[in-house]
Amino acid sequence: MQVTETVNQGLKRGFRVVVPADQIQGQVLTRLTEIGLQSNLPGFRPGKAPMSVLRQRFGKAVMGEVLEQTVNAGVGEAFASRSLRPALQPKIALESFEDGKDLAFTVDVEVLPTIAIGDLKGIEVERPVLAVEAAEIDDALQRVAKEQRSWNKVERAAAKGDSLAIDFTGYVDGQAFEGGAAKGHVLELGSNAFIAGFEDQLVGTKAGQHVSVKLSFPEAYVNDKLAGKPAVFEVDVVEVREAKLPAVDDALAAALGFDNLEALKKAVGERIAQEFKALGRNKMKRALFDKLSAAHDFAVPEGMVQAEFDAIWTQLQQELKQTGAKTADATKSEDEQKAEYRKLAERRVKLGLLLAEIGQVNNLEVKPEEINRALSEQARRFPGQEKQVIDYFRSNAQALNQLRAPLFEEKVVDFVLEMAKVAERSVTKEELLKDDA
Repeated sequence: MQVTETVNQGLKRGFRVVVPADQIQGQVLTRLTEIGLQSNLPGFRPGKAPMSVLRQRFGKAVMGEVLEQTVNAGVGEAFASRSLRPALQPKIALESFEDGKDLAFTVDVEVLPTIAIGDLKGIEVERPVLAVEAAEIDDALQRVAKEQRSWNKVERAAAKGDSLAIDFTGYVDGQAFEGGAAKGHVLELGSNAFIAGFEDQLVGTKAGQHVSVKLSFPEAYVNDKLAGKPAVFEVDVVEVREAKLPAVDDALAAALGFDNLEALKKAVGERIAQEFKALGRNKMKRALFDKLSAAHDFAVPEGMVQAEFDAIWTQLQQELKQTGAKTADATKSEDEQKAEYRKLAERRVKLGLLLAEIGQVNNLEVKPEEINRALSEQARRFPGQEKQVIDYFRSNAQALNQLRAPLFEEKVVDFVLEMAKVAERSVTKEELLKDDA
């Protein structure tokens, strides 16, 4: 087998592989002999069929099998002899092959870069820290109380915060449209559950009152047939209800399964502390990734970047379709947005390769028990279907890898943070919640 390098540009490699005809014929003969010894063909004693019959019966299939094995072996030799790691599936093109003649094919591939890990002990990052104040707990308790509110029928005019039971039918160009009518629909005024202007025109109405709500659908409405069009909703107010919030006391705590109010406060405080801790870690991780990226300069495979960009862009288009928006940023052209998302794709690929290299060099791996815990957490999200969920991941290598990836990332991050210089810095809630993107 002769392997000749034809392309060596950056991470792109190309090879021409030539396999002598006698090597292929030898492999075909060996395989046919194996089949002959195991075969039981009509008219011949077991294992005694002549080679001519075996060639006629199995020759085409065996040749295909041998060619596939030979090509795979040639590709493997091209990579192994040069210590190359393919970034993506190589492109293989058959150049020439006729029975009895040499096999020639080409291989084009992008390879993974060689990454030299820098001094991780020299990295400095800050861990944002925010203490949980009593006022934060009180605000959370008020939200808990709101979730437990009851609704009482009233005869007065509706105000924001009230809940209305309404019957309505919507019209565009004088015609009722699909999905534009309901009876007994419950709507909380101020929730912004309907398109802008709808709820405002119901403030001040009373039970038994009829209202014609006039407004226009947003230009970026999910239904293109309604987008930007004026509409009239004929609304009958059936009932007005006002919210009654429970007192924040032991009774509320008991209703939620706690011994007393202090136990509820403690649980709420711990939950908020965990949320603050998670937010702080995410900010620290982003800063760490910025430092790691800046400290390591290497090329990334264009094919991997393109695949990551395609995944990001496809997901974005799906989200826009669901929300009805036509663009993620009306101030930028599609080309400008694509350029930004391509930079994001490059960052993700670079960091992914870098974290993988750090993990490999330092023998970091996700243990089976960690995978099992993650599987159990996934299964608990689907009560009654736990076994099906676990079986799905167990039988789907790609899904299992997607489950393993964030676990591996966190393990590498923890490893780097143990080596880096980490200083805690007190921050405000506004700083903690600020988007650093």
